Amino acid sequence: MTALTRLTLTDFRNYASLSLPLDGRHVCLYGANGAGKTNLLEAVSQLGPGRGLRSATLQDMVRKDAPAGWTVSAILADEQRIGVGLELSPSTKRTVRIDGASATASDLAELVRIVWLTPAMDGVFRGSTSDRRRFFDRQVMAHMPTHGTAASRYEKAMRERNALLERGHVDPAWADAIEARMAEAGAEMAINRAHVLEALQDAINARPEGYFPKADLALEGKSEEAALRGEDFKSIFEALIDTFRTTRRRDIAAGRTIDGPHRSDLTVIHRPTGAPAKDASTGQQKALLIGLILASASALRADGTGPSPLLLLDEAAAHLDADRRAALFDELSALGGQAWLTGTEAFLFEAFGDRAQKVRVEDGQAVSEA
Repeated sequence: MTALTRLTLTDFRNYASLSLPLDGRHVCLYGANGAGKTNLLEAVSQLGPGRGLRSATLQDMVRKDAPAGWTVSAILADEQRIGVGLELSPSTKRTVRIDGASATASDLAELVRIVWLTPAMDGVFRGSTSDRRRFFDRQVMAHMPTHGTAASRYEKAMRERNALLERGHVDPAWADAIEARMAEAGAEMAINRAHVLEALQDAINARPEGYFPKADLALEGKSEEAALRGEDFKSIFEALIDTFRTTRRRDIAAGRTIDGPHRSDLTVIHRPTGAPAKDASTGQQKALLIGLILASASALRADGTGPSPLLLLDEAAAHLDADRRAALFDELSALGGQAWLTGTEAFLFEAFGDRAQKVRVEDGQAVSEA
């Protein structure tokens, strides 16, 4: 089971210094708005791949007036020590350490998988295609940490292609080389997305009926649809190569790449009503979103190739009635990992009983209750 038994911060957000002992149970953070609860969740999210739950830059997370960078470190239940930080000298970079030795983000991802839900995600079903794609890619990265690297390679190559397109004249040999890199990364992304979509749908189908409704998921995008049909990397790669080559003239007129995995979309159906999630009520959407996150964590656990996940749920309990809060806590406890939750009042977590550790957060300090 993945669980943190100590979290230590230095100059991170509003925390000058913090060493929080933990006992491996779920962690319930409570305190006034602005006290620093979400900052603690963000600190934990830095222990996984990507930019964390706020997608902030490294510099944005440095405490105001701090003399240098920041560090976040933790001790896992098996006593391994992990840490990340911002190093400002001699160059600005993210550092990773495992048991005191330099490591990579990929090394860290083998030890910690993280899934989160924040209030900013509440509008994902009614939001833009890019909102849903970012949300889904976050789930894919939790399952397959190398997905982020593939996406970065794709974005870099696409920027190069777009720069050529904006000139109005494209050298074919140059474009061929760039498009080959785009197709390689894009095919990898599509296969990753298809794999995780199938794992999520299986986890959703296996969940019992309850307070958090089931969803039917699909991906819109030629490459992803091909991957879901079982087509292999080579065929998806070649199809992307053909797409990029045949759409150059149109893309020159537009000044950008119009088709590709960067335009894919996640579609979600609210199974009890059969309606698209975007047409569901606000309450239904929130319950559906919680169900998706629980399914993502369940799929990670069922996968068996990595550690059980850490779940970070920011202000999720505050928007649920007492029965739904109790059902959520029961499902979290059944998952077997460690969940971190935030709320303004301690009573929101009463249904956890002794299954959780309560921590009072106030003005950049966090104190665990006895």
